[in-house]
Amino acid sequence: MSQQGERPADGDWWNRLYDASAPDTGPGPAAGDTLDDRFDSAADALSDPDADPGADPGAGADRVSDAAGTRPEDVTPERSGAQRPAAGAPWEPAAPYAPGDARPLPGATAGSPPPTSPHPTPPAPSPRPPDPPRPPDPRRSTPVPLAPREPATPATPPASAARPAHTAPYAPPVPPVPPAPVTHVGDGLPTYDPEPTALPAAHADRLDEIVADTVLDGARYGAYTLRAMSVRGDSARYRGDPRRDALLTARFGEGADALVLVAVASGARATEGAHRAAADVARWIGGAVGHSHGSLSADIRAGRRGDLKSGLHRLTDRGFGKLRARAAEQGLPPGQYTADLRCLLLSADPGCRTRVFFGVGDGGLFRLRDGAWQDLEPPLADPAASTGAPVVGFGSPPPETPEGDRLTLDLAITKPPSPYTSSPYPPSPYPSPPHTTSPHAASPHGEAAPPPPPPEPFRFRASVARPGDTLLLCSAGLAEPLRGEPALARELAGRWGPGGPPDMAEFLADTRLRVKGYADDRTAVGVWEA
Repeated sequence: MSQQGERPADGDWWNRLYDASAPDTGPGPAAGDTLDDRFDSAADALSDPDADPGADPGAGADRVSDAAGTRPEDVTPERSGAQRPAAGAPWEPAAPYAPGDARPLPGATAGSPPPTSPHPTPPAPSPRPPDPPRPPDPRRSTPVPLAPREPATPATPPASAARPAHTAPYAPPVPPVPPAPVTHVGDGLPTYDPEPTALPAAHADRLDEIVADTVLDGARYGAYTLRAMSVRGDSARYRGDPRRDALLTARFGEGADALVLVAVASGARATEGAHRAAADVARWIGGAVGHSHGSLSADIRAGRRGDLKSGLHRLTDRGFGKLRARAAEQGLPPGQYTADLRCLLLSADPGCRTRVFFGVGDGGLFRLRDGAWQDLEPPLADPAASTGAPVVGFGSPPPETPEGDRLTLDLAITKPPSPYTSSPYPPSPYPSPPHTTSPHAASPHGEAAPPPPPPEPFRFRASVARPGDTLLLCSAGLAEPLRGEPALARELAGRWGPGGPPDMAEFLADTRLRVKGYADDRTAVGVWEA
């Protein structure tokens, strides 16, 4: 289509536009601007001006290759059939380079003649002889061809190193496993779980009466080491009852005159407020000993056993008298608000080894000497052994003769009414306050109240300890299994041997060794002599 929009008469405009034989419409190549000219110019620029003119003309090419970062052996050599034409004079037009491996353009067939140019082609110059081979450059190392890699084969041990078939595989020595700690002794497992299950019920107005599940204490004075513990029994932990045992450890005085008191009290079983009764009697006996600790310490170091026994007996009776008065205030019989009491007095003087025990009620006092347990519980006199015929010089004559004659005179003196019998007077129509009513007074119907229980006998013992002895004071919760289960006594004797006193945690674990059938509270005090 022309600029005026006219179409040519013939339809061969496409062939005329894209004819392969038509010359290029661009500017012709300038003289001296061919690829060979540029190659020669670069080779001359990199050649050494001081080099021998007869040197290898390919040295410049080596430098070109080095400048380009390639090795001469990496450059593909020219084919023998494609020789570079000889360069003519600079003012002569360069002959076109025709490589020998030229391939036809896409679309040309193998039998079609090559396209002819309208311009006459100048005769090709005579080919330049090939350059002689240049010697290798000593500055470059000749590459060494890598040897072919052999396939890896699994290594097989030599026949001499092979293990015999009958030899057992090596096993590292297994360290010995320590035996499991003993947590119970006797026949069978205990009934209850060893850990607490339920907490005791609390009262909003009596939070100071809450008793902890476990109490642990210890000290070291003079020539002995003291360990003390009190723990709730398995049955009380399961039912959620408070701990009935009370433990009091106190020191009165300073230096060698100091006196250490350890009191263990146990409330009556299956009674309400038993833990309060135990705490009360322990606190009262502690206050009485504290007020008299000076004279008590002097008597212990001097060895005055008679004075100690009579004085401690009075202090104990005074404490239990307060306990009976507290029971009357609460409207309870004395048997329901009472406790067993065990106390130990220890002097802080290193030269004094006298250990004093006193108390009332059940419990235990044991001594471990030379690997064997000794029961130091003071024996009680049998009431049946104190009756019989009078002994000459002792006692009094019988009140009646065998014939029935009385040897005493009845003066008919009126006695005051006993608080344990019914009153001869009619009951008052006005109710008495609860705190003034005697627990043993007659009922409104005139019935007599039951008589009080007989008083518990007073127990006392003073002994001199030897080096290496272990003294154990405990409540009935530990004394009963010690007497009834020999395995427990053997286990404790093995643990508390000549190795020295255990630490506080070990003492707690030792005294908590459980025995089937014994699930009461346990309170124990151990004294190890140096």
